[in-house]
Amino acid sequence: MSATSPTPRAAATDSRDDSSSAPLTQRRDLEPSVWSQLEPLLPQVSKPIQYVGGELGAVTKDWGAATVRWALMYPDAYEVGLPNQGVQILYEVLNELPDTLAERTYAVWPDLETLMRTHGVPQFTVDAHRAVRDFDVFGISFSTELGYTNMLTAIDLAGIPMLAADRTDADPVILAGGHAAFNPEPIADFIDAAVLGDGEEAVLEITAIVREWKAEGSPGGRDELLLRLARTESVYVPRFYDIDYLPDGRIQRVVPNRADVPFRVHKRTTMDLDAWPYPKKPLVPLAETVHERYAVEIFRGCTRGCRFCQAGMITRPVRERSITTVGQMVREGLEFSGFNEVGLLSLSSADHSEIGDMCSGLAEQYAGTNVSLSLPSTRVDAFNIDLAQELSRNGRRTGLTFAPEGGSERIRKVINKMVTKEDLIRTVVTAYTNGWRQVKLYFMCGLPTETDEDVLEIAEMAHEVIKAGRAATGSKDIRCTVSIGGFVPKPHTPFQWASMERPEVIDHRLKILKQAINSDRSLGRAIGYRYHDGEPSLIEGLLSRGDRRVGSVIRKVWENGGRFDGWSEHFSYQRWVDAAAETLPAFGVDLDWYTTRQREELEVLPWDHLDSGLDKDWLWQDWQDSVSEFEQDDCRWTPCFDCGVCPSMDTEIQIGPTGKKLLPLTPLGGSGMKVPAAGHSH
Repeated sequence: MSATSPTPRAAATDSRDDSSSAPLTQRRDLEPSVWSQLEPLLPQVSKPIQYVGGELGAVTKDWGAATVRWALMYPDAYEVGLPNQGVQILYEVLNELPDTLAERTYAVWPDLETLMRTHGVPQFTVDAHRAVRDFDVFGISFSTELGYTNMLTAIDLAGIPMLAADRTDADPVILAGGHAAFNPEPIADFIDAAVLGDGEEAVLEITAIVREWKAEGSPGGRDELLLRLARTESVYVPRFYDIDYLPDGRIQRVVPNRADVPFRVHKRTTMDLDAWPYPKKPLVPLAETVHERYAVEIFRGCTRGCRFCQAGMITRPVRERSITTVGQMVREGLEFSGFNEVGLLSLSSADHSEIGDMCSGLAEQYAGTNVSLSLPSTRVDAFNIDLAQELSRNGRRTGLTFAPEGGSERIRKVINKMVTKEDLIRTVVTAYTNGWRQVKLYFMCGLPTETDEDVLEIAEMAHEVIKAGRAATGSKDIRCTVSIGGFVPKPHTPFQWASMERPEVIDHRLKILKQAINSDRSLGRAIGYRYHDGEPSLIEGLLSRGDRRVGSVIRKVWENGGRFDGWSEHFSYQRWVDAAAETLPAFGVDLDWYTTRQREELEVLPWDHLDSGLDKDWLWQDWQDSVSEFEQDDCRWTPCFDCGVCPSMDTEIQIGPTGKKLLPLTPLGGSGMKVPAAGHSH
């Protein structure tokens, strides 16, 4: 296994030939490359560097020596997809296996898509420019449902039949993962299988199943392979489940259509994160990307219990990475990559039981260098002066984002975001007095039971933040940005039953909020205002809680030109509305039925047969508590609330403190430790 990729020109061989109709096991020993077809097209497209590959950290392996071959995709542009932590981890885990090969592919921009169709170039990997169709498994990681149309583009460009039912033994198994895979029903017609939960051990198990099936001569073909995956009880294969509907459009039941597949599919939970210290060799991008840093996931899971937060619910229980492992990963990751920013990632990084020692240890370790620390997600009530001083010790202050989520005390009780206005002001003033001049405050609009008054309190809070910051620093040179996102009810959360607000209601609230922020001009000038209007949120709501019938909408949108729906400049609300109006009436439902309708307690939800570990009765009770404005504590520090995860998944909360420090790490200057010199950045 080579450490880095050869240049694409060196990796190139003849492009795909007539062997594409050969059986899977024969055709895939030919090491096809499409570079000779692709290269002449690159001068005609924007940012051609994103399609070239060969990054530091990239791997190309001998095609013929590999038994199992994976193509991994984050279904967005290179600049968004390359930094994705999940794909990088799986890429490294798989390529460490001697008989397994993993390569990456990303969504191509429309300019290259047009040229690829004209010149017959298939969807390709960036590592060795091999055709995606030639791999055994095509794994796609979804963190948002708005990537579904990009998946269809990739499947179509690859020359793979769009519908899973039409695929043959010559086609790869299309496998969905990521947070959106906890309800894969809207894309059930297009994927062969979905994995719920953590991927590290899941991809190894899937690889072993494919390896054994191929070694036996691929008995029973594609159906047998999918059956073996389904029998693990942690891989969901939609074709083995039938859905019956009631006359009013609701689901009557979801049942297996054969006796040897499980009634429920369970999520995977990777325990002991110290045993999985990835990525060890992070990818260093050639083109500009949204994040350029070495990111370490310091813990996984969250038990704060924010009722809107799918990530917090589906990743339970909390599993901390030890302070010593974090220190070792940072040291080796920086030495390998040359990055000069370290991101300490989790859903709420400042909640790590040893975050103070971790930050002070890292700040000490890299004092006098150009390395800066950032906590991309920081709870208002977990940020303090000690943390502020450590994060800014070398003079570089990365951005600070705090997320009160709701404008009023009342709405924060509804969503279980236990933060007071006083907490927020004290926290932001701490940042201002420690040298930050800009903070970002994130809120949501359209939350259950929300009124105009709840939203207007965001303006009042922003005004008080600026006033308090000016008073504390004696300076007018401070700013805050108010960023507003639309609320989307997500599966496996207490809000999975909630109705959505219509876009015009959201847009009205955003308009009056802007007016309120600017009502005091001296304060309003210091407040930036960024928002997402209500239309994309409604469509995300359709996709997040949809069932298989929504697949017809996705396909129609894609046929009508839908691409990059997560990008505002490419998203067309009207295209989605028109597609829904054209396809859903045949099933007796419509767009509002999926979005603005509140669900009842006993309704069968499209994902009820997919087990996130959370007890549905517990989620329903938490939904009732929400409407009653009752707050729930964090079970890390209080007795168990019986959410169901720990007993049903045979897991447990894993937190410190370990009592250890970051040291002993090799001191700077010893044993060849390299850190970026001041002013140097990749």
